[in-house]
Amino acid sequence: MVRVTATTEPRAGTARPRRVDSLLVLCALLLAAIAFQDQLTGALDVPAVRTGATVFVAICVQAMPFLVLGVLISGLIAAFVPASVLRKVLPRNTSAAVGVAGMAGMALPGCECASVPVARRLMQQGVAPAAALAFLLAAPAVNPVVLVSTAVAFPGEPAMVLARFLGSLATAVVVGWLWVRVGKTEWIAERALQRIRRPPGGSRWLVFAETARHDLVEAGGFLVLGGLTAAVLNVVVPPAWVSSLAGQVVLGVLVMAVLAVVLSLCSEADAFVVAALSALPLLPRLVFLVVGPAVDIKLVALQAGAFGRSFAMRFAPLTFVVAVVCGVVAGLLVLGGVR
Repeated sequence: MVRVTATTEPRAGTARPRRVDSLLVLCALLLAAIAFQDQLTGALDVPAVRTGATVFVAICVQAMPFLVLGVLISGLIAAFVPASVLRKVLPRNTSAAVGVAGMAGMALPGCECASVPVARRLMQQGVAPAAALAFLLAAPAVNPVVLVSTAVAFPGEPAMVLARFLGSLATAVVVGWLWVRVGKTEWIAERALQRIRRPPGGSRWLVFAETARHDLVEAGGFLVLGGLTAAVLNVVVPPAWVSSLAGQVVLGVLVMAVLAVVLSLCSEADAFVVAALSALPLLPRLVFLVVGPAVDIKLVALQAGAFGRSFAMRFAPLTFVVAVVCGVVAGLLVLGGVR
């Protein structure tokens, strides 16, 4: 007996229904903005809107080159670095691999936007999630570019460079070790753990191009979402609140930690911004520098896109608490107090 099953494949010559996707919506919005640009310019000519737009553009312009760097490195890893090489380089013991991955973060001179796609690609190549996450946190915070910019921003306080390095490296390693203990694989989206299988006989450069293109399109959308949220919060938070914290160290540490999350500054530029807040003691400003590259709004958005919202909702609070504690301890040990 032959069983006949129905198929949903469209017949030849039958037009397929056009699906409305995000690209079509974006094109429609751009065309509408061009058509009604005069009306939009008059309606949005408000100081708060101009400030928010400036912050949004600044965040995206600062982050995009490093995001592109990250997806290029991600594509190179996917195309040219076999999983067996990574497994040989890193120690088999996961806790030891976390320490090595944290120190390896010094080799990638980029911001947090670059480290997210690279960390995901490391997981897809078989690297333990805890080690990949330690690299994700260390790369934007302990690389030479960030340390040099910190030294230039604080010319009279060389201890700030050492304190930032120790606090940020400790944050990356401690979070990695905690993830070994309490982290669960099911918290990470399956797409972030799916091993890469290169097609037999396929071009490695084709794999590189497709991987980089996919990562850039996916991560770029979440960067825009995070930048938009940060721009809105930049307008909402009054600058007078920061200047009122001059003589309150404990409250200053907490507020500056939250501001680091809200402002979402690039790790190469945050030292110059916080150095201008000379009324604040060094300890709250150090906490700002340690927390910012580890967890901020745009980074949480990127992590949600790369590893899933379930992961981001657990990883961000854990990282925030560890970064605040490590920043305070590094400040007390290196800076010699709460000055």
